[in-house]
Amino acid sequence: MIDFTGRTVLVAGGSSGIGLGIARCFEAAGALVHITGTRAGSGDYAGTDLGGLVFHQLDVAEAGAAASLSSELGAVDVVVPSVGTVAYGGAEYEIETFRHVIDVNLNGVMEHCTAFRPQLTESGQGSVVVIGSTSSFIATPGQPAYSASKGALVTLTKSLATAWAKHGIRVNGVAPGFVNTKLTARSHDDPDVYEATIDRIPMRRWGEPAEMGNAALFLASSMASYITGQMLLVDGGITLM
Repeated sequence: MIDFTGRTVLVAGGSSGIGLGIARCFEAAGALVHITGTRAGSGDYAGTDLGGLVFHQLDVAEAGAAASLSSELGAVDVVVPSVGTVAYGGAEYEIETFRHVIDVNLNGVMEHCTAFRPQLTESGQGSVVVIGSTSSFIATPGQPAYSASKGALVTLTKSLATAWAKHGIRVNGVAPGFVNTKLTARSHDDPDVYEATIDRIPMRRWGEPAEMGNAALFLASSMASYITGQMLLVDGGITLM
């Protein structure tokens, strides 16, 4: 019953995966939804339907990109900086890779938040929903940069929530567990890997992008009007074990 009719939402990184799931939830609630992706146009995402969403090309690693988009869009009520990257095979222990992951996952989120703060203030009901991870709370030994950046988002959320409450802006976050997306399909569709993961999840299944979207929609809505500075775990209970 959440209604975002007449409101404008930006989901950075909304061209795929969790970001797209979030974008679709806001769209279904009546919002005008802008999304970003690194490719030239929405037609370059083969097999992905981006119809009904307003696409903008943006590389979060490019300095000033979020500020330029902010100038282009005008009024925005909700910002969801669903941007992130990860490196495997121990690559994050190399300092240049470590810096890159931090730059995208942490600095990229901060750039979107600060670039759109004026619009969020003007909205009168502005809301930011950052995308953390279970790695915001538990160690990920093979990905030190990913884990450090997602952990930092917890305190960034608290810091911005404290600083921006006077502007009428609420800042919260969603921390997904295992989610079934194209990027995770290789693990999800491997019976051995899948069984090993669900053995750790009390609910005995992976989440879906729309379930992350529903959590983001709630946090950005008037139903969460007295909630700020929180990172909501949406993980099927994996962090309880």
